[in-house]
Amino acid sequence: LAHHDVYLTVGENIGRPGCTIPTGGIEWRPVRQPVVLDDWPASREGRPDRFTTVASWRGAFGPVTHGGRTYGVKVHEFRKVVALPQRAPGIFEIALHIHPADGPDRRLLEDHGWRLVDPRQVAADPDAFRAYVQTSGAEFSAAQGIYVDTASGWFSDRTVRYLASGKPALVQDTGFARNLPVGEGLVAFTTLEEAVAGAEGITRDYDRHSRAARALAETYFASDVVLGRLLDDAGVAP
Repeated sequence: LAHHDVYLTVGENIGRPGCTIPTGGIEWRPVRQPVVLDDWPASREGRPDRFTTVASWRGAFGPVTHGGRTYGVKVHEFRKVVALPQRAPGIFEIALHIHPADGPDRRLLEDHGWRLVDPRQVAADPDAFRAYVQTSGAEFSAAQGIYVDTASGWFSDRTVRYLASGKPALVQDTGFARNLPVGEGLVAFTTLEEAVAGAEGITRDYDRHSRAARALAETYFASDVVLGRLLDDAGVAP
């Protein structure tokens, strides 16, 4: 890394107080996930009370151990909110990549009311993924445990697509609430009780949350805004 000139990270809190990710002596510059708004128009399709996401149960790398502590992956965070469909209004659906060896976890989800679909069927290519997002009502998702426990400020590019589509997002806080407005359109949770309250609020006042979601994408994630800032940080003349 020493021979590079500019260092960018989607972990917006790295190098700031409260984030425990080591910087390695590098001055990291935050960059948000850009979205081309023309390719992701606001959509009125879909049931407002249908919360979806696209996820890999364990991901490609597994838990990370650092400083004597082990940081978990998405499965560990989803287990904390597994009772959500039984306590909150709406349909909760995951286009979930899950290994056959995780059969007990699949049964745990289904027993608590989660609807599981095959991501290879509903989000196999960019057009199918866009259609899946834009015919959903909102997003609900947990995050990788390591992003949460380090207060990294990481934010999902998938969630940005929901916001751009006018779909409210109810997502686990990774520290992004320090950098983005939350409460309308984007609702952060840290506990099951907060997730239940968030789902209730979104379904109760869906139109307000939908408008706010699109406005957030336009203000904070539009490709012109994000990439313009990136070029400025890199010292590249337009």
